[in-house]
Amino acid sequence: MSNLSDYAEAATLNWLMNAQAVTRPTAWFVAIHTANPGETGTGELGTTSGYVRKTATFASAVAGTGTSDNTADITFGPATTSNWGVVSGVSVWDATTAGNCLFQGTFATARTININDQLTIAAGALDLSMA
Repeated sequence: MSNLSDYAEAATLNWLMNAQAVTRPTAWFVAIHTANPGETGTGELGTTSGYVRKTATFASAVAGTGTSDNTADITFGPATTSNWGVVSGVSVWDATTAGNCLFQGTFATARTININDQLTIAAGALDLSMA
């Protein structure tokens, strides 16, 4: 489960309550982390050894659930020249590099990624929540 980041919470409240213009992202990018990414998405894997953020699409939220899920598998890797180590966090961004962290959270089970390993987040397994 990934929760709304401080950045996204402020943007949402400003849009709802103060009529401030908010630019909606045109694409979403998922990142993986070696620790809990926290509100700002820290601890993302480096940009070497086959790692890059992955583009993702998300379903419309279902009334009463407050969640939106990824609509297709998201596959990272394989790790090419070095181990990635233990991957335990996930985040969603509005850019392929840098940008704003929109959602952040941790995996229910951490996974060790060694050379030639991949990490796949199955369709419907990444739940974005407004909580």
